[in-house]
Amino acid sequence: MNRYRYTNQKNSKYSTTKYPKIEPREDDIVIEVKYGDRLDLFAGQYYSDSTLWWIIAKANGLPGDSYYISTEQTIRIPTDYIDIIKTLRG
Repeated sequence: MNRYRYTNQKNSKYSTTKYPKIEPREDDIVIEVKYGDRLDLFAGQYYSDSTLWWIIAKANGLPGDSYYISTEQTIRIPTDYIDIIKTLRG
């Protein structure tokens, strides 16, 4: 599974993907993180695609190098993930 499959990135080892800024929306889902929760599991549950975990990470200002999140914090799950993916395709 490749999290870059939705981008219009060219095949070059020097290319970078520019991720959009994800603003809060009224219809975002808000969750209190519990022990064992992971971004990829949330993405699988809410988007039916675990590779979209980066959307949740970006929306919450979390580092993009880990599926794991600290417990006892609140995160938001953007519901407009299809629109977010479309912005990557340009």
